[in-house]
Amino acid sequence: MKTIKGPGIFLAQFAGDAAPFNSLESIAEWAAGLGYKGIQIPSWDARLFNLDLAAQSQTYCDEITGMLADKGLAITELSTHLQGQLVAVHPAFDAQFNGFAPPEVHGNPAARQEWAVTQVKNAAVASRRLGLAAHATFSGALAWPYFYPWPARPAGLVEDAFAELAKRWKPILDVFEDNGVDAAYEIHPGEDLHDGVTFERFLEAVGNHPRANILYDPSHFVLQCLDYLQFIDIYKERIKCFHVKDAEFRPNGRSGVYGGYQGWVDRPGRFRSLGDGQIDFGAIFSKMAANDFAGWAVLEWECALKHPEVGATEGAPFIDRHIIKVTEHAFDDFAASGADRALNRRLMGIAE
Repeated sequence: MKTIKGPGIFLAQFAGDAAPFNSLESIAEWAAGLGYKGIQIPSWDARLFNLDLAAQSQTYCDEITGMLADKGLAITELSTHLQGQLVAVHPAFDAQFNGFAPPEVHGNPAARQEWAVTQVKNAAVASRRLGLAAHATFSGALAWPYFYPWPARPAGLVEDAFAELAKRWKPILDVFEDNGVDAAYEIHPGEDLHDGVTFERFLEAVGNHPRANILYDPSHFVLQCLDYLQFIDIYKERIKCFHVKDAEFRPNGRSGVYGGYQGWVDRPGRFRSLGDGQIDFGAIFSKMAANDFAGWAVLEWECALKHPEVGATEGAPFIDRHIIKVTEHAFDDFAASGADRALNRRLMGIAE
């Protein structure tokens, strides 16, 4: 068995224009001071990271890993959540998603997609240069507007959507294969890969590609009323990244899973800081340890109520408490009597 690495922290929700959140070095010092051992880097944030340069320059990557090592930190993964989203965008969301891309491709879906594909491929190369085993991303979505079928979906729409999604992602996954890095899709509402069934559809469409894997975040399953512990049992071989994020689901007589278009504070399902929600992290970390999960436990903070810096301060010790240092021997080894096949046969009454 392996001991999970951590605690780590995803920097996306903390990066900003004010110190110490406006440069990789200063935000790294802040994270290390809170007790984090790893950082997951949002590759789209130029204040923290230059993805294109990282894909081209081993020197740049070595400088970053060296600077972080001096602070007692490692990179857990790079993230292309925003760029991955743009690999597949339904036209209904074109205007909203323009902000995820540079101005020169706004209003041009084909150019925006080409930029996004290049970005995710660059992330595969940069991850290899940084010595990383996995990468965090989104799948994008073509079928999401039709997830609740009214009016009824035209026959074949879902199949065609996943065929197109696979067509776009297969060449990207091949680049990840060439670089020895797993692409871990966060299974997330709003993406075509939003539960186990949709992940399986995609996996089949890309020919069970070995680099098509999962970023496991139980908070999104709580809000869908999906069994987040059984999910681990089913997909343990494909889980390569782990976001530690809490959530709660409090249905009432006026609103349920879909949230009634309400803000996050008023929705029945909402994200919380670690320990403030309903998720059984003791059971999750136990399953991860039993399954030899070799990656990082990474805080993603998105609480509807608590201040982010308080959530970050509480997050490191919370994760550290839940990481199980796995045993190297069985608890009853002291009573072992050694192997004796003849004795075994006598004990079972089997004649020689």
